[in-house]
Amino acid sequence: MYRKTPEIGQFVRIAKGREMNQYAVVIDIVDHHHVLVADGEKRKFHSPKKKNINHLTFYDCVSPEVQNSINETGRVTNGKLRFSLLKFVREQVTDLKKGEHLNGERRCN
Repeated sequence: MYRKTPEIGQFVRIAKGREMNQYAVVIDIVDHHHVLVADGEKRKFHSPKKKNINHLTFYDCVSPEVQNSINETGRVTNGKLRFSLLKFVREQVTDLKKGEHLNGERRCN
């Protein structure tokens, strides 16, 4: 369920800092210790937050819409970030809070 290596378009939960327990999407990898994250609402694409990877919880789920958009055009709309995060939180996080185990199934695609 959790992965430590970051990937563009990957969903994360912020584990430390002011925005603790909020969800975001990795939009760029700065180096092997830092990534840029955005949620499309508070942290928009043009002003992402630089986060240490040790302060994030990485989920196995990657948004193909965000990943394809960044790979093709170099950017992603804030609406697409909000939509993919909302979809992820509704499908994955609420299931995990209820105690369901996904057993390797990726329902975010």
